[in-house]
Amino acid sequence: MTTTNIINREPSKQDYASPVQFRFKCTKLPLVEFFVQSANIPGINLGSAQQTNPLYDIPLPGDKITYASLDLSFLVDENLNNYKEIHDWILGLGFPSNHQQFADLQTAGSDRFPGSTAGPTVPGVHTPAPLSEGGIYSDATLTVLNSKNIAKTEIRFENVYPTSLGSLSYDVRATDIDYLQASVSFNYMNYDIVQISTT
Repeated sequence: MTTTNIINREPSKQDYASPVQFRFKCTKLPLVEFFVQSANIPGINLGSAQQTNPLYDIPLPGDKITYASLDLSFLVDENLNNYKEIHDWILGLGFPSNHQQFADLQTAGSDRFPGSTAGPTVPGVHTPAPLSEGGIYSDATLTVLNSKNIAKTEIRFENVYPTSLGSLSYDVRATDIDYLQASVSFNYMNYDIVQISTT
């Protein structure tokens, strides 16, 4: 039987996590991150193996981890600029019309003056060199804030890329204006949970 000392196991922090205090940043999506309405910390699943036995098959931990998708919803600006950011990223990954679409993807998101590696930025002006993430991927960070809006934990995603972008529905019969929201799902290589501060 497991025995513990309850007094010694009392947590030092007893505040609960708030679902409304977070920030999301993604290198390739500067126009999306300001409008993010919801985001998730994806679930993680460890497969299992079985050791056969005449009486009972004994479960054993597996050796492969499966991550759930990173899902966001965001308000769409009236010119659809942030929607187009993700749309063009997916279009570049699939390059359905020509190979130039993939080449454009590799330089998308870089706002440096052409030929420069530092200094001021100009939105929409792209350098010919791919980004450090390899062009098709990006890194992303979900920052969890405490009750005083101070960053406490970061969930750092590596090699993020979009897999689906939701549709936008227009309807003249609507009586109240509910501003358009879009949903997007990402795959990624892995993520780390990093404690910035424990106080």
